[in-house]
Amino acid sequence: MVNLDSELVGASRKFRTDFLQEWPTPGTGPYFDTASIPSNITGLVGKTVLLICKVKNLGNRTVSWVRHRDIHLLTVGRYTYTSDQRFEAMHSPHTEEWTLRIRYAQRKDSGIYECQISTTPPIGHFVYLTVVEPVTEINGGPDLFINKGSTINLTCIVKYAPEPPPAVIWKHNRDDINFDSPRGGISLVTEKGVLTSSRLLVQKAIASDSGLYTCEPSNANPASVRVHILNGEHPAAMHHGMSTILAGPSLVAFVLSCLLLYYHHSIRWKYPLT
Repeated sequence: MVNLDSELVGASRKFRTDFLQEWPTPGTGPYFDTASIPSNITGLVGKTVLLICKVKNLGNRTVSWVRHRDIHLLTVGRYTYTSDQRFEAMHSPHTEEWTLRIRYAQRKDSGIYECQISTTPPIGHFVYLTVVEPVTEINGGPDLFINKGSTINLTCIVKYAPEPPPAVIWKHNRDDINFDSPRGGISLVTEKGVLTSSRLLVQKAIASDSGLYTCEPSNANPASVRVHILNGEHPAAMHHGMSTILAGPSLVAFVLSCLLLYYHHSIRWKYPLT
């Protein structure tokens, strides 16, 4: 009988230690340690996001996580109250951190989350989550106009990737660019980091260099730009796009031509009656 009682006492103490967190509560009551935890979190699509709430002097109260988008109670203490198995409550005994873990984060998970203490009335701390996905951009697109004989300089930027892409592949008209081709003069410089840049240089551009160039990071969506090689055209007028209006003296000549054409069609000739 004594052994049974001691086992029950031990089990009761373990339950209180693991779940109720019976710590001495000073007169100030529980409060959030906001100085040591961020209020704005950026997560990546498909990765795990941790929303951390640090509470001091919790005593026998509980900590909950609430999603404000639909006022959904996600967790209470170490228990999870949602059918979405991507969400999970995390807490280690005798620590002050109460964490909401979101696996395989999605764009729709962005929004306001509240860490709430079960005081009367409840007090809360807001965390703003933004979930982003990797973005690939080629500077100067979607059309670039290059003079024949000049250097084609294409810079591809990869942002918001969970890690630098292991590889960045460049394609010309859907074919991998061969840096050892007889054409020569083709080089690539890639710098990896928080922002990964890949710079493609094609020297002494020729007509066959025209076409679609695509940058394909191994962990992000591709981006493309169309290159036009100019041979005696007006590069200054076409540089910013095929729909650019002529500037300078060319614009004046264009306006005068339109006016003359307008007046020509508006004049009616009359002959004297005999």
